[in-house]
Amino acid sequence: MEADSVSIWPRMEPFLLGALQVAPTSKLSLHYLRKMAIYVQTREGCFPVLSWSMWRHIACGKLQLPEDLAWLYLETFDLLLGHTPEERLERAECLSQCSSKSELDQQRSKLSVDTLQFLLFLYIQQLNRMSLRTSLIGEEWPSHRARSPSPSERETKASSQNKNWDDQAHLSFVQNHLADILELLVEPGQLSQSGQAKRDSQISLEAVQSLGLLLEGSVGHGKGIQPIHKLLTKGLLQTPSGYSMLSRSFPLHRLLSCLQQNLTLNPFGMTACLRSGKKLAWAQQVEGAMKRAKIARNTHMAPPGSKMVLMSQVIKQTLAKTSDKLTGANIKIHRCSDAFIYLLSPLRSVSVDKCRDSTVVLGPVQTSVHIHSCQNVRVVCVAGRVVISASSRCTVHALTPTCPLLLPGNSDITLAPFHIFYPSLEDHMASVGLAVVPNAWDQPLVLGTEGLASPPLSSPSSLDSTCYRLLPPSEFHTLAVPFQMEGDTCEVPGGLPPAYQAALREKQKRIQNWQKTVMEARLNKEQKQQFQELVELKFHEWLLETGHRQELDSLIPTMANSQKNSDGAATDSSRVKDAKPVQTTAAY
Repeated sequence: MEADSVSIWPRMEPFLLGALQVAPTSKLSLHYLRKMAIYVQTREGCFPVLSWSMWRHIACGKLQLPEDLAWLYLETFDLLLGHTPEERLERAECLSQCSSKSELDQQRSKLSVDTLQFLLFLYIQQLNRMSLRTSLIGEEWPSHRARSPSPSERETKASSQNKNWDDQAHLSFVQNHLADILELLVEPGQLSQSGQAKRDSQISLEAVQSLGLLLEGSVGHGKGIQPIHKLLTKGLLQTPSGYSMLSRSFPLHRLLSCLQQNLTLNPFGMTACLRSGKKLAWAQQVEGAMKRAKIARNTHMAPPGSKMVLMSQVIKQTLAKTSDKLTGANIKIHRCSDAFIYLLSPLRSVSVDKCRDSTVVLGPVQTSVHIHSCQNVRVVCVAGRVVISASSRCTVHALTPTCPLLLPGNSDITLAPFHIFYPSLEDHMASVGLAVVPNAWDQPLVLGTEGLASPPLSSPSSLDSTCYRLLPPSEFHTLAVPFQMEGDTCEVPGGLPPAYQAALREKQKRIQNWQKTVMEARLNKEQKQQFQELVELKFHEWLLETGHRQELDSLIPTMANSQKNSDGAATDSSRVKDAKPVQTTAAY
């Protein structure tokens, strides 16, 4: 990036967190969005802000979308916006007091969003649309002009399960669809009778400000990031963009050309993080496969919203961390197996991708936790939203104000109540605006392959209802976070649902009855010794059969952890901040 050049790139979060990871309904195609763009700009009460009641009217009445799906889109868009934690907590309190659908609708109607930005948000749902050509051959057609991918590009492709994390896909999407994106911002009076933009159409400065949802940039290397409208209205791009201070608008064709010439890859995306981010590794000290795990992060230099930590191939290890390096970061946990991962900080988002036979315990996640292509994985989280796709035999213990979203390809998913705590949990929840109510962990929304919401679990007509179940209270067990930390939280925030609390009491009662039976047996010293050895033997057999032996062993620090690995990176014992060093893997 030259000192006097301007670079513009796609912002990461709208694509990472905003585009639902499923093929969109045909009702969100450009044809229908053009009609919606004309409608909202010519109807009173729809522009420049769009309320839930008006969007519901358009989505359900005009586009024939189910109401649950209409709310899902608006709610997802709202998760992206920069509400303060206090605002989110205040809204949660209002929603928790709703006792009927009419009261809920009344509260939802208080939500309004920028109309043009919401249109752009709906358009980028096309990110995960699969073309017929791609579905048949899995890749785009080869070209004799295609260059060989660089090592970093191959690694990016290998570690990306879908386009939401792939910054190269974001750039390609914007480059290929920029003309359509700008056309949605043209005022209806400048459109032809067919609804398409004329070559001499103008785009207002206010409309370009909405484009800031998708694009941002900077002047020169290392300079501050600026909104797209500021880059286009002054300095090097004012003349190429054709901006007129008199009309406060841009000629469409010049604006399109200017943006196309200056588009580049996001310097804070996954490609850059893998190529030049801080990469750390830690030695494997537990008996078993000696496969080295890797972490790459850009948290030392990326702006808020672009911070990321990429974790890959944590195998037969326990990793725990609470750190400012994690706070507000987007986390990707990729191809981990037989692992126990504790990330106990306030997080922006988390993706658990292609993992198996692992447990992941998370601090509060402000936006979404997405579990994709996983097998036999347990995730414990407080999150703005939980999304599960293409996974099997996974259990999610969640506290979430939104309905868990089950995308196509799932089987044998178990939903369960959130059941852990650690001392600073409630402080972390408050810092990201997550409350204990409302809690919709047991009210999932199942999306079919056509992007339409399936009936709820109680409906016998649901074809996808068998993909999940609610954990029976009889199978419920608590989970302890095995680290010492500072803080005031000493119980599960909000408590457990009554049925699960009753099941725990029954288990505790059985333990007490067992202890009473042992005391009343009046065993002599030798009998007590034999009995203790028998119990310990059975306990260790159970630990081995269930895999818990490995979990306990991995909590024991080893001397080798204080040495340096072959790459020269320090491999001190991983530890929870302000806690005893009880981990066997290295931190950041």
